[in-house]
Order: sequence, then structure tokens, then C-alpha cells
Amino acid sequence: MEKMHGFHRKSYADRLALLTEVVPLNETEVNVIKQHYNAVSGDLIENYLTDYGLPEGIATNLVVNGQEYLVPMVVEEPSVIAAASNGAAMLKRGGGITAHAESRVLTGEVIIKADNVLAVQDWFTNHKEAIMKTALAAHPSITKYGGIQDVEFNIIDESHVSLELFVDVGDAMGANTLNSMLEAVADQIEAELGQQVLMSILSNFGDHNVVIATGMVPFVALQRGELSGQEVAARIAEAADVANIYPKRAATHNKGIMNGIDAVVVATGNDWRAVESAAHSFAARKGNYKGLSKWRVTEDGLEGRIRLPIPTGIVGGATHVLEMSKVNYQILGIHSALEMMNVLAGVGLAQNLAALKALVTDGIQQGHMRLQLKSLALTAGATPTQVTQVVSALQKLPKHEQDLAHAHQLVAKLKEDETDGE
Repeated sequence: MEKMHGFHRKSYADRLALLTEVVPLNETEVNVIKQHYNAVSGDLIENYLTDYGLPEGIATNLVVNGQEYLVPMVVEEPSVIAAASNGAAMLKRGGGITAHAESRVLTGEVIIKADNVLAVQDWFTNHKEAIMKTALAAHPSITKYGGIQDVEFNIIDESHVSLELFVDVGDAMGANTLNSMLEAVADQIEAELGQQVLMSILSNFGDHNVVIATGMVPFVALQRGELSGQEVAARIAEAADVANIYPKRAATHNKGIMNGIDAVVVATGNDWRAVESAAHSFAARKGNYKGLSKWRVTEDGLEGRIRLPIPTGIVGGATHVLEMSKVNYQILGIHSALEMMNVLAGVGLAQNLAALKALVTDGIQQGHMRLQLKSLALTAGATPTQVTQVVSALQKLPKHEQDLAHAHQLVAKLKEDETDGE
């Protein structure tokens, strides 16, 4: 669109005016955009238009390492928060979750296009200490948080190698810090080695941000209707085993885990795409995509274990720029990045437990449907006071008629009755 040329250079008012010229937005739609304008957000992203709101709720019952947390979650999907609270409650009855985050070390890579990979390796061997000094000089304050841990050499193929820099960034998100250090190393390599640096960037592989969380669920907490707790435990363990051998099942299994983790990451202004990337690449690290959790039946109950990287910080990025992010940190009561990682792993384990229990007993739809019907009612134009009536009426219809068309009819009927009663 020719009119949009130079859009990024225009003021906010001019951008909005131009948008309304190009797109047929009505007055109500324009007012919605204006109502959610936030000057702070305009400094976070490019071509800023407005803030886009998602629902936030609180997951309860989560006990990690002996401490109980209230967990803010931002998510649009029904039953995620209910499931996290339910799974946490079951694990709480077994004493809560034990979690351990290994480290907050980020990995960065300098990818070199090499004429002779072995010659580059020899150069690296002789200049390893110099490389670390160059990286440190680019950001000397990093020593306050742990500093540079190591630098490694890896041959990618016959013409590409990677120098991997490992840096403990403490509580920070650390991306900008690490990238600055990598660019300094890249300049050194090109100047001293005479080889082309293809790129230098942090890695989201996350293998140095791994967290392990475990928990025990007593059989009595798993009983469902006529199914004994032992039977439900056996079914959950079997379902988890399937996810560890069948990638198609593992994809949905892990998505369920990330439902909970992502919702907290978003609520705290962290980079949920980095967390997703780390988790799924970790699940496929051995060449076959697997589930991230394991469950087994013991004499005492159902024992769960989750192991995955969760690269998150509590300083930097949008973590304390967005107002609700600051509020959510206050609700969480988190004091370090490692504590945050432990809590997130606990949420993932609880989310997974609740999802698996639902799948092997009542099915996933029972919990979803009432919330889905609420969504239908709101989409059909029901007011908050009408939602309960519309949902009740939809529940009485055959399942194939519980759709938006019938929701529209019910809302229209309610409004007609209210008009007649005036």
C-alpha cells in the first residue's frame, strides 16, 4: 500500500489517521483503539497502535519447595487456570512440588564461515582466554552476576564452526548483554583470524536453564467416580508413556504443559517465545520428539517428574515496564530468576497432571464446555447479567445445537423479553 510508506516515521496521531483512511474502521472501532492507548507501550514496540488485552486470573494451591504461591496467569483459553489450580491442589495433598533450577547461564553463538575448520580450531585453542577477555570487556559489570563461565568450539560442518559463549546473567533476561558480548568477539575473530563471521546471536536452546520438578499425588486425590485412585494413576502413567514414544501425542502433551507455563511468562512480561523454543527443542534434542514429563505409580501414589529448560529472568525487557507485570511480580512474591524458574516448572507439572487426569477419566471436554458456552454467549452479544441464562439454555440443547447461531437466537429472545417487560 503506497499510502503506508513511511508509516514508522509518523506520529501516533498521524499513524492512526492514516490507518483509518486505508482500513474501513467505524467510529466504535477507532474509539476502542484510542481507549487502550498506552504511551509506555509505544516505546516497547514499533508502529505502535494500541494495547491488546487478554484475560488474567490467579491459579491457587501451588506449593513449590515448601512455599505456597498465588500465580497470575494471562491466557484466553478456557479451563487452563482451573486445571493448574486443580493439579496443584492434588500435588499439594502429597506434600507439594520440589523443584531445582540448575543455573541461569545463557548460551551465545558466533557462527563462522571457515576456509579450514581445523585451522580455526587451532586458533581458538590458542586464543580462548583472549576471547573471554574480549567478551568481558564488552560488559564488565557481568561479573556481579556470575560472569563468563566458559567458551567452547564446535564444528558444524566442513565449512562452518561455532564459538559458544556461556554467561551467567543472574536475574536478568540477559539477551542484550549477551548479544553485545558476542558482537565484540565477532569483531575480534574477523580482525585477527581473517574469517567471515556469518552471525552472532544468543541461542534459545536453553540446555543450561534446565529445571527439574517432582511431586507425589496420593491415590485418594485421584479417585474419580467409580474409578479408584490406583486405576486413575495407572492410566495417567500409561498416557505419559505414550507421549514419550509417540511424537504426535507428545506435541499435544507438551502444549498442555506450556499452557500453564506460557500464561505465567506472559503475565510477568517475559519472552514466552524463547521459553517455547527452548522447551520444544529440548523435547526433540535426541532426534525424536518426546513428552517433557513422566509419571509412575509407586506404593505411595502417583509420582510425577518434569524436566525442561525455562529461560526467564526477573529484570529487563518488559518485566517491570508494563504496569500489570509489576503488579504480578508483587502477587507472585518472586525474589530471583531461579525461584521464578522453579515456580514455572511447578505450574507445568500441575497443568500436565490435571490435563492427563481429565483425558483418562471424564475427557477433556467436560471442563471446557461450560467455559466454551460462556464464550459463545458473550460472542453472541449477551450482557454479563444474561450470560448465566444463555449458558443454562444452551446446556439444555442437544450438543450439535450448542453453537453460535443458537446463542444468537437465545440472546435475541432475552432482549425481546426485556423490551416487552418495560
